[in-house]
Amino acid sequence: MRGLLIWLLLWVCAPAWSAHAYAQFGDIKYPAGFSHFDYVNPGAPKGGEISLVPPTRLSNFDKYNPFTLKGSAPPALVGLVFETLLTGTFDEPTTAYGLLADDVTVAPDRLSAIFRLNPAARFANGDPVLAADVKHTFDRLTGKEAAPQYRTIFGEVQGATVLGERTVRFDFKRANAELPLIVGGLPVFSRKWGVVNGKPKPLDQIVTDTPIGSGPYRIGKVNFGRDITYERDPGYWGKDLNVRRGMFNFDRITYKIYKDNTAQLEAFKAGEFDYIQAFIAREWARAYTGKPFESGRLIKKELKHGNAGDFQGFQFNTRREKFQDVRVRQAIGLAMDFEWLNRQLFYNAYTRVRGYFVASDFEAKGKPGADELALLEPLRGQLPAAVFTQDVPQPPLTSLDPASGITLRDNLRRAKALLADAGWTFRDGALRNVKGEPFTIEFLDNSGSMGRVVTPFAKNLEKLGIAVNYKVIDFAILQKRMDVFDFEVTSSRTVGNEAPGTELLERFGSKAADTEGSGNVIGIKSPAVDALLDKIISAQTRPELVACVRALDRVLRHGYYVVPHWYGGVHRIAYRAGRFEQPAVTPRYYQPESWITSVWWATESNRQATRQTAGLAGTGTGH
Repeated sequence: MRGLLIWLLLWVCAPAWSAHAYAQFGDIKYPAGFSHFDYVNPGAPKGGEISLVPPTRLSNFDKYNPFTLKGSAPPALVGLVFETLLTGTFDEPTTAYGLLADDVTVAPDRLSAIFRLNPAARFANGDPVLAADVKHTFDRLTGKEAAPQYRTIFGEVQGATVLGERTVRFDFKRANAELPLIVGGLPVFSRKWGVVNGKPKPLDQIVTDTPIGSGPYRIGKVNFGRDITYERDPGYWGKDLNVRRGMFNFDRITYKIYKDNTAQLEAFKAGEFDYIQAFIAREWARAYTGKPFESGRLIKKELKHGNAGDFQGFQFNTRREKFQDVRVRQAIGLAMDFEWLNRQLFYNAYTRVRGYFVASDFEAKGKPGADELALLEPLRGQLPAAVFTQDVPQPPLTSLDPASGITLRDNLRRAKALLADAGWTFRDGALRNVKGEPFTIEFLDNSGSMGRVVTPFAKNLEKLGIAVNYKVIDFAILQKRMDVFDFEVTSSRTVGNEAPGTELLERFGSKAADTEGSGNVIGIKSPAVDALLDKIISAQTRPELVACVRALDRVLRHGYYVVPHWYGGVHRIAYRAGRFEQPAVTPRYYQPESWITSVWWATESNRQATRQTAGLAGTGTGH
């Protein structure tokens, strides 16, 4: 606390914040001139390779441009090929250190930030990274040719101005402690990317042009749409930076893409790739077994972490008339029997998601406290009275023993009453509205894995007279439909955040509800939510941010916009034995894929085999 007070005093008294790093709240852990991050091995050898599958539902890719709406880019492209002005760490959630920029200066009024670029920074083609490239990138990403969500992400940024060859200033529409981190996370690309015969293409017409980034890897061998290999750049400009020391050690990182989970797991067991993350408890318990694991050829681990819990749930598309009544949404949620699912399908591996900010300081609890009420009171006319007088809503519970608690039948009775109040009654063999239209729900999925959850859920909904259609489609088709909000209900997972902020505008803001490709798939358009989002992005201290986000969580939960799913407290991973080593220190905040590809390294046998493979292919690895 004393360190925080000193930091705040310095902020107020100093003419500007100028440093090797920027912290939204609290102290900066690593001082100027630090050697390396604590969770890396600074002497890790370079070489070797790793092959893995993306931890997403991606089923193919058809472009090399990750910044446009149409199409699918290959996994990890942004993180490996493009770099940002500042870089975050795995042990501090709201601090970033200089990468392309070696100094950041924030004005006393917090309405602008100046970044000074490192003179050594180079793109993969050898060109220096200049302020003009930074402005070019910002202007492209906030233009109409880029994916619309970038205009939301950078919506509080007035513009970028080139002050000198290697100096750029970002001006902000208002004071917001997070904005230097937002612009510091801008993925910078060269002005020459997409230039043909001296003429630049519009961003949305740059499709298969090889990206020109400044990152540690370049695109190597590609089986277009299926597999992609990133090759470490031997001339990478930042290899000796303290924020890069001991990192990006593999010569080659290959991503393989499979159509379904079964084929993917069998390929892993057969040795087609090295690493996989498991998301399905049943598979983890029953399919990650057998001789490869018993012999020690494959290793499975559950890794602890300090991340905020991931949010997951069935999301309603409230743009559809039948989902616009909160009573209907609440009734549908009452039909999910999580306790039965956890016992019968999940091996009791999960905890029920309660709100939107799972297992974190930002999760609302009980009735609103004084700090929340101060935020909610001006919105009283826009919110239901229950927000102020009742405990925050909890997902329904069920019990096997009717004498010991609430049963599924009790929940279905409540659901029936809510539906009747909303004008939906059972007649002529179906739940119908006053027009006689039957209530149907289409659940969209791309992998089929959610089918075992939807099936018992559908049986419960059918008891209410609701007909369910569970439809499995290819991920690319699902993504296109989601981009234009052509769905009724689908499942979604959002990675937890230790400091929610501007990204919530894109997830819950009214403007994003009408923006194709946005994260507001639910279609929330609430003046009260918008007002709370405005308070969140203006928060100047962490306690203030906590109060604002809790108030938002409370309001959203009273809206019953989702049927909450479940979360786990560990990362479940498996990998081939004898091929990798890792640092002694595991960071607190991390996703396993990025942790492994950035700080693990290859064993000597792996490196030797990779050198031999490169020799047979007649190409070197840069050593």
